[in-house]
Amino acid sequence: MNPEKQKLKKENKILSKIPKEVKEVWFKLIENGFEAYLVGGCVRDLILKRKPKDWDITTNAKPEEIQKIFPNSFYENRFFTVGVKTNSKDPTLKVIEITTFREEGQYSDYRHPDEVRFAEKLEDDLKRRDFTINALAMDINGKIIDIYGGLNDIKLRVIRTVGKPEDRFKEDPLRMMRAIRFACQFDFEIDEETFNAIKENSNFIQFIAKERIRDEFIKILMSKNAVKGIELMRESGLLLEIIPELIQCYGVEQNKHHKYDVYTHLLKSLEYAVKKNYSLEIRLAALFHDIGKPLTKQGEGPDCTFYNHEFVSAKMTKNILTRLRFPKNIVDKVVHLVKNHMFYLEIDKVTMSAVRRLARRLGLEHLEDFFKLREADRIGSGVPKAVPYRLRYLKYLIHKAQVEPITPKMLKVNGNDVMQILKIPSSPKVGWVLKALLNEVIDDPKKNEREYLLKRIEELGKLSDEELQKLALTGEEKIKEKEKEIDKELREKFKV
Repeated sequence: MNPEKQKLKKENKILSKIPKEVKEVWFKLIENGFEAYLVGGCVRDLILKRKPKDWDITTNAKPEEIQKIFPNSFYENRFFTVGVKTNSKDPTLKVIEITTFREEGQYSDYRHPDEVRFAEKLEDDLKRRDFTINALAMDINGKIIDIYGGLNDIKLRVIRTVGKPEDRFKEDPLRMMRAIRFACQFDFEIDEETFNAIKENSNFIQFIAKERIRDEFIKILMSKNAVKGIELMRESGLLLEIIPELIQCYGVEQNKHHKYDVYTHLLKSLEYAVKKNYSLEIRLAALFHDIGKPLTKQGEGPDCTFYNHEFVSAKMTKNILTRLRFPKNIVDKVVHLVKNHMFYLEIDKVTMSAVRRLARRLGLEHLEDFFKLREADRIGSGVPKAVPYRLRYLKYLIHKAQVEPITPKMLKVNGNDVMQILKIPSSPKVGWVLKALLNEVIDDPKKNEREYLLKRIEELGKLSDEELQKLALTGEEKIKEKEKEIDKELREKFKV
């Protein structure tokens, strides 16, 4: 096959992946006599066979001309971007953004250009973009416009800036974190010249709003290569600028219970949390749970100690997350996990009341997260088993403590109902009736309905005391059998 035809066939295959909502907007611009191209991240994602999170079109049409074509649109910025509303149910397609070709001036505030000008052609628009893989455009026939080698960088799996990296990073220093984030999300490497520029300009990240840094940090942590991202932040100097507390853990040796230094232990714990696809809160807790160890270390060698490091770690974690403007609910949960991650009970001697106290202290809604963090902590220490027998047994005890005891209180009637219906005073007979009812409900839980039970009270009242006692005794035996059955299921579940 002719190479050009083969290339066109491949491009048309990419074109077929574009949603109809995007095509409708795109075609309408062209039908009205304007140039229009898909541009940026959506083109990159299509090439990488990833679903784009948003769709951007660039055009030579001015904002007022775009709005004439699309009455159901809005224009609320100074960057020539018009949002066109669609009726799509897909949140990524509810608004298609169309931006006029533009050029930008200097970035005095390290975020926004001081001046934005209309550009005459697509090439002028592409040269202002951050990385080559984001400086790609696609025409209506599916042809890729690639001026800066983005396609080759995708093939080489490389993150490289458009033009001089120093210029791009001084325009918006957050691009340094974005480079690391893209390297993590796509499992790419950062070009050497680009990475050296991050090293040389890492201090400029201080000019960036903490909320923007937080958002990039979250994306790094939630990627499949989160550990790679933290290491790139350390090697580039960005970690020192953003979370210097983690740098203090680097090379701090631990005692005989740990295989790695504190920093490596934290990264290994995070690695496990990522592998298990745990939540953001658990990943943060895994990364910070021992961050207070350098400040609490006493002694050296295999017998050194870190008494109360969990409380120091919790305080430091709160400071870090607050500084990075994390929402209060996330801060509170992560701090709670870090502060109590050393939870422990001597399972050979512990009472069920102690187990219940521990469960209340940790919070029933957080129990599973504590166990997940403990697993990450263990693997991060270099041990082979994430869930040893003692941890499984503790899980078993805590879940057993939460099982509601089987008593007549579970019934939708009570002793007063029995006395009222049978017209008898408080007596052993009341208890016999309730246990007889419980006997039935254990066999068939659907019978635990008030109307049915009230009717059964009348019927049971006609039996002799001897017959009632026999039914009550049978009920007690069934309670024991049911409790044994529940316990057996829990033991099988936790393999104890």
